[in-house]
Amino acid sequence: MRRLLILALPMIAASSLSAAAAAAPDDPFLWLEDVHGARAMAWVEAHNAATTAALEADPRYAVLSQQALEIAGAKDRIPQPEFLHGAIYNFWQDPDHLRGVWRRTTLDDYRSNDPHWTTVLDIDALGKAEGKSWVLKGVDCLKPAERRCLISLSEGGEDAVEIREFDLETGQFVPGGFHLTRGKHRVAWEDADHILVASAFTPGDQTESGYPYIVKRLARSEALANAVEVFRGDKSDGGYGVTPAVLRDSQGHTLALIDRPLDTFHGQTWVITDQGVKRMAIPAKAQVAELVDGRVIVNLDEAWSVGGQTFPAGALVSLDLDAVKADPEHLAARLVWAPGPREAGGEVTSTQSRLVLSRLDNVRGEAFAYRPDGPGWNAVKIALPDNLSVRLGSSDLKADRAFVDTSGFLDPQTLWLANTATGEAEALKRLPPQFDASGLVVEQFEAASTDGTKVPYFVVHRRDIPLNGATPTLMTAYGGFQVSNTPAYSGTMGKLWLERGGAYVLANIRGGGEFGPAWHEAGLGVKRQIIYDDFAAVAKDLFTRKITSPRRLGIMGGSNGGLLMGVEFTQHPDMWRAVVIEVPLLDMIRISKIAAGASWQGEYGDVNADPAVMAFWLKTSPYQNLKAGVAYPKPFIFTTTKDDRVGPQHARKFAAKMEAMGLPFYFYENTEGGHGTGADLKQAAKVTALTMTYLQEQLMD
Repeated sequence: MRRLLILALPMIAASSLSAAAAAAPDDPFLWLEDVHGARAMAWVEAHNAATTAALEADPRYAVLSQQALEIAGAKDRIPQPEFLHGAIYNFWQDPDHLRGVWRRTTLDDYRSNDPHWTTVLDIDALGKAEGKSWVLKGVDCLKPAERRCLISLSEGGEDAVEIREFDLETGQFVPGGFHLTRGKHRVAWEDADHILVASAFTPGDQTESGYPYIVKRLARSEALANAVEVFRGDKSDGGYGVTPAVLRDSQGHTLALIDRPLDTFHGQTWVITDQGVKRMAIPAKAQVAELVDGRVIVNLDEAWSVGGQTFPAGALVSLDLDAVKADPEHLAARLVWAPGPREAGGEVTSTQSRLVLSRLDNVRGEAFAYRPDGPGWNAVKIALPDNLSVRLGSSDLKADRAFVDTSGFLDPQTLWLANTATGEAEALKRLPPQFDASGLVVEQFEAASTDGTKVPYFVVHRRDIPLNGATPTLMTAYGGFQVSNTPAYSGTMGKLWLERGGAYVLANIRGGGEFGPAWHEAGLGVKRQIIYDDFAAVAKDLFTRKITSPRRLGIMGGSNGGLLMGVEFTQHPDMWRAVVIEVPLLDMIRISKIAAGASWQGEYGDVNADPAVMAFWLKTSPYQNLKAGVAYPKPFIFTTTKDDRVGPQHARKFAAKMEAMGLPFYFYENTEGGHGTGADLKQAAKVTALTMTYLQEQLMD
């Protein structure tokens, strides 16, 4: 069970609040925080019209838009498979199915070049019939039969969902079945007639960020108001709220858990036992990841000393399931895997008798399958190509097999069916090249940051580029929440940028998880400037190598990466010609007041409670540090109205402040899409085309 990015809001003394409020500058653009207000939406529509008129007038836009839509909806891309109910299921979108169809076939038929699919649920048709802008957000099917599923539907792509029970054999929603109306729910099947629900059961049953902190057991045919409470956290708990989960292995063992976050990265895990709910004595920075052959797998993000042993941060350990259920407060652990100095763990899944782990070795992917063997675990490496990204797909609890994806900047996605018992892997499908990669190369370099740390980065470019600083270059990074950025194939980046002579840079800056928990923790809270220094150091290294120059360098990032772009924009305006700021955090003083912003104070610090954090962000927050008279590059600022996670308020206010200062910018706000680029393929393709038109105007002209 993976922990969501969530945080507790501590009790704050009135004097601290007063001091924080006094330190925060006045905000003349608070009216733009009224997400759906008439005045705010009129401002959005006016700026959308100005941006689209300017960029769509560029003759490149029409071509870029067509190419982006063709790539996103290509019929020959790999349909991502899922083992489910004895078949292979897939969710598919194309220009004829913009919201998508959920469909199934057999494994033998899936192996063919032209599988025969049977539609299970048509999201476009459902939305049309019900007059809703439905987006499929998730499917949870009850194991082992996997006949009954909980379908999560979002209107317009927002995080809030409506949940309905669906029967895979009838292909229909279950009459009188489980049904939760719109909300930020967390659900898990306990058995065929009970589900565990974390929700706002009555007004006020939510954290300050709007997420649940109470878990109840809901019986079939029972009204939600009559559900029985199982667990109660606190209103000040982490912003995404408590999450129930029930793990199952192939032998029929189960483990029912409740994850209670205390801040973005620290939390408690509680076990639901016959004697009630008991706290599991694992570290605060640890998550239960899987259940395999009666063994509970725990992912450690901090060192753990237990039973006379010490396990390092980043390791995987196992616990005996019976012991966990009998006495979760007193545990004994065994090592499954521990990382080396340049290694980091990745995704975890399980098959019939194996635990499967993806790993990074100097930002290059690999995968291993582990089998419990007496006191330890035996590992077999899955036979995949070297020097590529590795992502785990669906796994089969009824057999030792799992789908695995590999790809690289110039290597199209390949889907493998891995035998997790032997390590053998069969290439099932390969994505046809979506752009001309001939003449392109990938190099990995390192840049020295301000503290001397070596920061790795990848550059994709033409083999014959002149080293004179003239190559149009687009650079990106994320730098937060222990998220690892690895090489991956992008048809749109290749077709719309690399084919046209551009270079692409991926920087593995601190804040991410490329080298384990320590790489992330180096930039937490008021230490965060080192993340921004890492990014600037990579840019300077590009200049030193004469790959590009400030006139030809653009940067792009979204969400936390959008915050990164905003900081680089205000701190180093002379280093970039183009800056794409997508669904960003930008007002770090009011972050806790906007959407789910309070949930990330474990990452960024709490300006309301800690004067040092307030002081740091007053000098670093992009919105507060825009200054009139500075020669900023002209940015492209993108957000969505339906983003109920980060919220469009940050982007709106940043653009409005630039406007008041007479500074040039492009602003575009999609009215749907949630925390992403669009609710369907056409919306996403339009945003891609607008962005690429802007980048080519700024960097290639």
